Amino acid sequence: MRWKKLSPLVLLPSLVFLILFFYYPIVLILEDGLSPGALMDVIGDSYYRRVILFTFEQAVASTLLTLALGLPGAYIFAKYDFPGKRFLRALLTVPFVMPSIMVALGFIVLFGRNGVITNLIGHDPGIIYSWKGILLAHAFYNFPVVVRMVSALWQRINPHYEEAAMSLGARGFTLFRKVTLPMLYPGIFASAMLTFIFSFLSFSIPLIIGGYRYATIEVAIFTEIMTLLDFRRGSALAVIQLLLSFTFMYIYLKSLERYSKAEEQRIFQKARRITPGELLGIKGALIVGYSLIVGLFILAPLLAIIYESFTYGGRFTLQWYSHLFDSRYNPMFASDSLHAIGYTFVFGFSTVVLGLLVALPIAYSMRRWSFPGKRLFDTAVMLPLGSSAIVIGLGYIKAFHREPLQLIGSPYLIVFAHTVIAYPFVLRALSASLGKIKRNLREAAMSLGARDLTAFLKVELPLAAGGLLVGAIFAFAMSIAELGATYMIYRPEYTTVTIAIYKYIGTRQFGPASAMAVVLMAVSLAGFLLIERTGEEIW
Repeated sequence: MRWKKLSPLVLLPSLVFLILFFYYPIVLILEDGLSPGALMDVIGDSYYRRVILFTFEQAVASTLLTLALGLPGAYIFAKYDFPGKRFLRALLTVPFVMPSIMVALGFIVLFGRNGVITNLIGHDPGIIYSWKGILLAHAFYNFPVVVRMVSALWQRINPHYEEAAMSLGARGFTLFRKVTLPMLYPGIFASAMLTFIFSFLSFSIPLIIGGYRYATIEVAIFTEIMTLLDFRRGSALAVIQLLLSFTFMYIYLKSLERYSKAEEQRIFQKARRITPGELLGIKGALIVGYSLIVGLFILAPLLAIIYESFTYGGRFTLQWYSHLFDSRYNPMFASDSLHAIGYTFVFGFSTVVLGLLVALPIAYSMRRWSFPGKRLFDTAVMLPLGSSAIVIGLGYIKAFHREPLQLIGSPYLIVFAHTVIAYPFVLRALSASLGKIKRNLREAAMSLGARDLTAFLKVELPLAAGGLLVGAIFAFAMSIAELGATYMIYRPEYTTVTIAIYKYIGTRQFGPASAMAVVLMAVSLAGFLLIERTGEEIW
């Protein structure tokens, strides 16, 4: 009974952290941005109306393109077994764990004025600095979510439903439309909403590939704060984005509940092995063709970065990698490469530790306690998922620029920002793993004398080690990939790899930018391999 009385104290440090480093900065933004004059200035300006409209349009178009690319893959992975399936499935995770600035760099190296594709076809394809580049990059980044979420649900559709429908005469597209598709709706809608949110809040890709001509709300906030120093209008834009993104996040969380319930189906459809004869037929050709297209779509930007990192003037060189170990001051980003790499890893590991410390008590409380307002509490602790890095950066500038909380420029504030950004994914991974553990295991431990918290730490948490590892990997990957908030609150001596790459891209020095990107790629790939070994999902 003693632990039951003290158990709310377990949650206190996590709540204090979220109040201080998320809710308090957001309240300051709302206080400034909700003033009628600021909101009317933004809404009454035709430029900002176009920015808001374009943000919606590109998010919707990116989602539709992602679904078009991902749904055929979900069908193939759910229904068929073929040589190389395991490798191709593993390959699908790669884009999602790659830093978005690296994706943008890969597209520039491929489709830029002197890019690989441009040189092959002899003219500029018009991808970079256009809406087409934004959509393609978002589809590259997000279609693994659609493939994996929908295929996981497709495999769990009870085959007896389809058999019953077939016995009543349903065949082909009619069977799919009336029986299969309704059971896939939770997976399709949840993956579409997650893709929409990622595209709506995307920063690096619209900034670098779209430029200011195709600015989104996120880019517009960044421009108002960092270039025009107009905090009032920037706050008003942030309020509009927060209201929209929180609404979308709520819809996503509701859709995720339906998806989780549908995913509880324990009857798995066994994938049918494709025979050699079928591989040589139309079906095999379609599968091979899709695999090749997806493989090239995924690998081309990554291979282009690797190629660029080893070439100078069309000849092989290692000079860009030698720059990585150069401790001399680089005026490009007011630091040196070694310190940039070092601080990137320090921030990453610190984010893992702090993210787990914040998420673990909340995951514990969400699993253990039932109390009035629990649904509201669950939504409140997931609100950081609906905010963006730029909004967090703006909130930190407003909250921590003066005493007694003068933290702007501090490395600790960078870690706090990264933790707020990564924490929802850590919480999601932990909650998903804990939700799969049978409650009677805890009851058995308590019947043997273990207290509630002891049963959690010694019985349930070890069983959720896979989710713990996936959450830690995603926290680290999101920290080393973060650009927006870091750029707004850092001092030059705490330059990270993503900031260095952004500076290099700005001066069209793609060689050193690519060498640094390869470092991020190697780390992200290592994390992705660990995720594959756990077999856990985070979305």
